[in-house]
Amino acid sequence: MILINESHPDEFILLGFANHPWLQLPLFVILLITYPMAMMGNIIIIVVSKLDPHLHSPMYFFLTNLSFLDMCYTTSFVPQMLFNLGSSKKTISYIGCIVQLYFFSIMGGTECLLLAIMSFDRYVAICRPLHYTLIMNQRICILLVSIVWMGGMAYAFLEATLTLQLPLCGINKLDHLLCEIPVLIKTACGEKEANELILSVVCIFMLAVPLCLILASYASIGRSVFKIKSSEGRKKAFGTCSSHLIVVFLFYGPAISMYLQPPSSISRDQPKFMALFYGMVTPTLNPFIYTLRNKDVKGALCKLVRSVFSSKS
Repeated sequence: MILINESHPDEFILLGFANHPWLQLPLFVILLITYPMAMMGNIIIIVVSKLDPHLHSPMYFFLTNLSFLDMCYTTSFVPQMLFNLGSSKKTISYIGCIVQLYFFSIMGGTECLLLAIMSFDRYVAICRPLHYTLIMNQRICILLVSIVWMGGMAYAFLEATLTLQLPLCGINKLDHLLCEIPVLIKTACGEKEANELILSVVCIFMLAVPLCLILASYASIGRSVFKIKSSEGRKKAFGTCSSHLIVVFLFYGPAISMYLQPPSSISRDQPKFMALFYGMVTPTLNPFIYTLRNKDVKGALCKLVRSVFSSKS
């Protein structure tokens, strides 16, 4: 590896899939297609939820926050990744790496907490329907979302700041597609066991605790749903929860496999595929999952399309 005299390099070389060069062109094409799809899909969810009065409920308030979060998540690294894949110079400045590290960490931490809040919303709606409007009022929803964003920021500033304190010994090559905490810890020289331990402890709180809350919420929801005598009622209850459950497993599965193991034990290509999955694939699929499996969103979307075409005609 190239060594530089300064404590940190002026820029990093992102190796990406240097050991699989044939992947670069297909990956560039896939990202070039999926990134606009992710942006448009999430924008549509936000617009439809805001314009249709029937979707002015806590569930869709949290969904619009998730869509905005996913847009920020993908934008924090995909444009820079597209630029690197399309050019021979695959670099990112040290300042750019820091900014990307913080933004990527903020969005990831916030999404972990937001998915847990969304499961709590479904729990109250199904298990405490008579108290739903009282518990999940506008003030509480705004407060919960504010706590979620502040929690994501606190996680990012703690973990990213500690990671940036590690000496790099002039190493300017990162075997990754972007600047991410586990990869920077793995790249650092010197004693890093303490940082690995802190990363594991913080990630247990940010990943395992919200996931346990989600599973507990859905266990209670499952018991309540099976008590519903009407098959139509059970179908509607499962329909409102299934979309969220799919999104939870798509996000948490790769994130847990990446963050709940010591960075030193992570294989070479695992971080790249995992980052693409929870940073690009999941935000792209989320709008389609919620749209295709939700009658209210589909109805609002069809109504919006009809109104647009009728106004034009």
